[in-house]
Amino acid sequence: MNPEETHEKIIGVLKEKGPSLPINIAKALSISSLFISAFLSELTNQKRIEVSSLKVGGSPLYYMRGQEEKLEDYYKYLHPRESEAFLLLKEHNVLKDSDQDPATRVALRSIKDFSIGFKIDDEIYWKFVSVPQSEVDSIFNGGKNEIKEEDNREVNVEVKEEIRVDLVEKENKVATNEVSSSIISEKVEGVQENQLSEATIVSKPREVVVVKEENNEFQNPLVVKEEKKKGKVKSEFVEGVVGFIERKGLLIVEEKEYKVKEYNCIVGIKSELGLINFLTQAKDKKTITEGDFKKLLSTAQSIPLPAFMLYTGEIGKKAKEYLERYSSVLKARRIKA
Repeated sequence: MNPEETHEKIIGVLKEKGPSLPINIAKALSISSLFISAFLSELTNQKRIEVSSLKVGGSPLYYMRGQEEKLEDYYKYLHPRESEAFLLLKEHNVLKDSDQDPATRVALRSIKDFSIGFKIDDEIYWKFVSVPQSEVDSIFNGGKNEIKEEDNREVNVEVKEEIRVDLVEKENKVATNEVSSSIISEKVEGVQENQLSEATIVSKPREVVVVKEENNEFQNPLVVKEEKKKGKVKSEFVEGVVGFIERKGLLIVEEKEYKVKEYNCIVGIKSELGLINFLTQAKDKKTITEGDFKKLLSTAQSIPLPAFMLYTGEIGKKAKEYLERYSSVLKARRIKA
């Protein structure tokens, strides 16, 4: 299998079919999904193809520049609040950021495939990706002040704004009718590379200070994030897993995180095509479930990489069926506890 020839075949498929999932590209070329993930990663790094921020079943879409409009067919896979922002922006073409409610502002910063942010007179605006720049120019001052549209992946727009926050009076307020100073934190995701940078807005009554952060995830209030603990000592299980990986001649490319009975990393495995990276998870668990495999594979494909599970116990019946079904991109091996 010639890598350069395969690269050209992948580009040919994308030109013909438009935005595609890795598994569909693999089927079109009759190539293992395991290898397709590696080839797509190479092409993305070479900037010959683009990868979407939007995920379909945990996996991004790959496409050629100029095919951005075709991504619109997949907007229903967005978070419900992001879908609403998508439809609102598509309907109006251009939206003024300060006119939107907080949830919409967050969503506009998250749908990076469809919204492009720009500033005029220190005001933040968003335009729908398929709206011609000439149309945007004509909206503002009849086109007298030309607005330069930059590449969405090469420009970082730093936003500095002051927002007035009106405090709502609470019931049973004190007799003096004075509201004590409070701190309000609002996560506002930013445009990274022509998207507005996420900000944490810390406010006192009627005054807000914006502090730039670097995080491009949609802040879903229903999702409880697990805090990463730094500086932990590796457990005996984790040390054993690291030793096992090294003894097998594998390379730990990147260490992700670890717990007492779990270890996550990216492992490089030698093949005829060279080093192929796997998102690897080791679990000291009595029974590996279908859910364990699904979660690992979804995370791996979003990078995208194939997945590799190391386990100490047994694999459940449904988990075995799932492993066989996705054997081209999901591998597993039992290790001693």
